[in-house]
Amino acid sequence: MPRTVAIVGRPNVGKSALFNRLAGKNISIVHDMAGVTRDRITAECRRAKVPFVLMDTGGIGANTDDVLTEQVQTEAALALEVADLLLFVVDVTAGITPIDQELAAMLRRTQKSVILVCNKADSAKRRLGGAEFTRMGFPEQVEVSALHGLGIDGLVSRISTLLDLENAAEEEEETERRLSKKPLKLAIVGRPNAGKSSLVNAILGQDRAIVSDVAGTTRDSLDILASFGGADYQLIDTAGIRRNARIDTPVEIFSIRQAHQSIKRADLVLLVIDCASGATMQDRKIAQEILKEQKPCLLVMNKFDLYHPDASRKDRLAELDETMRREFFFLHYAPLIAISAKQKQHLGKLFEAVQKIRGGARHRIGTGQLNRLLHQAIENSPGPLGRSTRSFKLLYASQVNSAEDSPIPVPHFVLFANRAEKLVDSYLRYLENVIRQEWPAPGVPFRISVRGKPSRQQFQADRKEGWHGRRRSR
Repeated sequence: MPRTVAIVGRPNVGKSALFNRLAGKNISIVHDMAGVTRDRITAECRRAKVPFVLMDTGGIGANTDDVLTEQVQTEAALALEVADLLLFVVDVTAGITPIDQELAAMLRRTQKSVILVCNKADSAKRRLGGAEFTRMGFPEQVEVSALHGLGIDGLVSRISTLLDLENAAEEEEETERRLSKKPLKLAIVGRPNAGKSSLVNAILGQDRAIVSDVAGTTRDSLDILASFGGADYQLIDTAGIRRNARIDTPVEIFSIRQAHQSIKRADLVLLVIDCASGATMQDRKIAQEILKEQKPCLLVMNKFDLYHPDASRKDRLAELDETMRREFFFLHYAPLIAISAKQKQHLGKLFEAVQKIRGGARHRIGTGQLNRLLHQAIENSPGPLGRSTRSFKLLYASQVNSAEDSPIPVPHFVLFANRAEKLVDSYLRYLENVIRQEWPAPGVPFRISVRGKPSRQQFQADRKEGWHGRRRSR
């Protein structure tokens, strides 16, 4: 995952000029008027051996010269939240100002690395002016001139060292190699007699799991190593999950508990459904359990050879897709594959879908692309926000992975906004669909969290402790 470097400081110290210099192109607007930059802008810096993401924060301290306003607090908190390293930019020609001092006090409370960047040091005399800033207490300090490109190489070198970029890149590559060799854990779940054990046997090419028409034959969750198409898998064959009212023995209660645990520890869940008999309430309950655990999922429509066998395959697939998408509308992200485990039909398509899910989840949507996408979506369709869009504003969006060491990581999108309470669940689903149009990520659920500015009263209370923000997740 690329590291993020945020540029913070009061107005007119040259943050945008530094951003453009590091990005290698003019992206942020540079102007002598304070507060020109209003929105967060991101870009990739390729001046180091390993690229990192730059974030330019706008509006810090606008309309004030000596007071750390609520706007400053929000901007600084945003940078502290998402950045791995902070570039605190000051102006050597202006000396230390009250807002520099208060912002410095806030940054010193963080556990993240901070480089004090003394900008506009474009002469020997001005570089000497950087000595005044040593009393601000930051061990990492460099003098640069963003406008003329002086000292930039040294700054990039310090960024690379503090972020340990080369080792981080090597560790990421090693993690990718390790995960590519690690068998993917596939939990095969469904109601009794849906054909789960038949699917396991078809994959193995032998009768490893017991197959019977008697519902509930499989009692234990079986972990079985298998290979298909040159890839290794760990199949987790589970007991059929029945309705609670029909669970009548201690052994079956234990089996159902194991099946639920198998969903939790799986990398990908294959929900097997008997499409010949149709989806049932129990199928939907199992699907809701998968959604609750936020697990990647593939809908496996088994016994397709018995589904309207007299019709053409194209018509059968179209009808099956329409019917099952309606039944499992809440698992809209899950691909649907039609197979016949008993006849060993279309197993190759099933594993093609598995690998597509795995490959898609390892990629990330770029931070800049994500922010542009969401800002444009909100502008085009304010939806239930209505008139509140005049005061609502998406400040910044960032993507993190819930588990970097997972073969199929579930992306977590964090939205920073004012009036965050206006982002109702239905509108978050709209934003999710917008992201999926650009980055489909088939089979993978999205987690979206919204973090908002503190209230004015909370802001006053938090000034001494630092801002943590209100959080709401779904």
